[in-house]
Amino acid sequence: MSLIGHLRELRNRIGIALFFVLIGTAVAFWWYEQGLGQFIRAPYCGLASDTRGLPSQPDGDCDLLVIDVLGGALIRLKISFIVGVVLSSPFWLYQVWAFLTPGLKKSEKRYGVAFVAASSSLFALGAALAYIALSKGLELLIGLAGDGVTVALTAQEYIGFVISLLVAFGVSFELPLIAMVLNLIGVLSYETLSKSRRWIYFLTIVFAAFITPTQDPFTMLLMAAPMCVLFEIAIQIARFVDKRRAKREAAEGLAGLDDDEASPSIDAASPLDTTPSSLDEPAHLQR
Repeated sequence: MSLIGHLRELRNRIGIALFFVLIGTAVAFWWYEQGLGQFIRAPYCGLASDTRGLPSQPDGDCDLLVIDVLGGALIRLKISFIVGVVLSSPFWLYQVWAFLTPGLKKSEKRYGVAFVAASSSLFALGAALAYIALSKGLELLIGLAGDGVTVALTAQEYIGFVISLLVAFGVSFELPLIAMVLNLIGVLSYETLSKSRRWIYFLTIVFAAFITPTQDPFTMLLMAAPMCVLFEIAIQIARFVDKRRAKREAAEGLAGLDDDEASPSIDAASPLDTTPSSLDEPAHLQR
C-alpha cells in the first residue's frame, strides 16, 4: 500500500470514528434529561441540605448554580461529548484496530486485544471507585468550611471536579498494567519488581496523595489500596512470565547468556564458523 493509500485509509477511519462519536454525543444529549444529569449530580445532592447553597427540589433532587447565559448549554454539551466518547468507544476503537491490524503478526494481534480489554476494564474500575468516593470527598471538603458557611457550587466547577477525579482514578489504575507490559517485553524483570516492592507501595501512596483532587485521606486510600493490589498481581504475573521465559531459554540453550553474547550452535557437530570471509579486491587495485 502506498503512502497516499495509507493516508486515505487513515482519513476514512478517522471520519467513521468521528461519526460514531457524534452519534454517541447525540444520544447522551438526549439522555441528559432522562437521568444522566441527575446521576452526575447525585453525589452533591446526597449531602446534607444545610451545606448546599440551593434548596432541594420536592423530589429530592438539587440544582447547581450557573452564573452566565451560555453556562448551562456548554455544560450539557461538555457532558454529552464526554459520555458520547465513552458510549461510542467500541466503534471508534474498532476503527483504530482495523487500521493497525494489517501490519501486525498473529501473536501481536492477540496481545493487542488483551491489552485493550485490560486497560479499558481497569479504567472503568478506577472511574467507578472515583464515583463511590466522590460523595465522601465532597462531604469532607465542604465540611471543613465550618459552621455558618454555605457552599454554592457552580455547574462548571462541579463538573470539572468530577471529570478530573474520574480521569485521575482511571489513569492511575493503568500504571500496574504498564509494569506488566514492560515485563512481557523483557524490559522489567520479576527480580527487579520484587526487590522494589516496598518502594512501589510507598510511591503509590505518595502518588495517590498528590493526584487525588479532593486531597482527603479517604479518597487517597480508596485509590492507593486497589493500586497496591493491582501492582502485587502484576508482580506475580511477572514471576510466572519470567519462569516460563527461563524454561524456554534453557530448552533452546540460551540460558545464562548476556544480550551481547553470541548464542551457541544448535548442532554441536557443526559449530559456527567464525573465520572472516575474503573480500574481492577492488578493480583499480588489481595488477
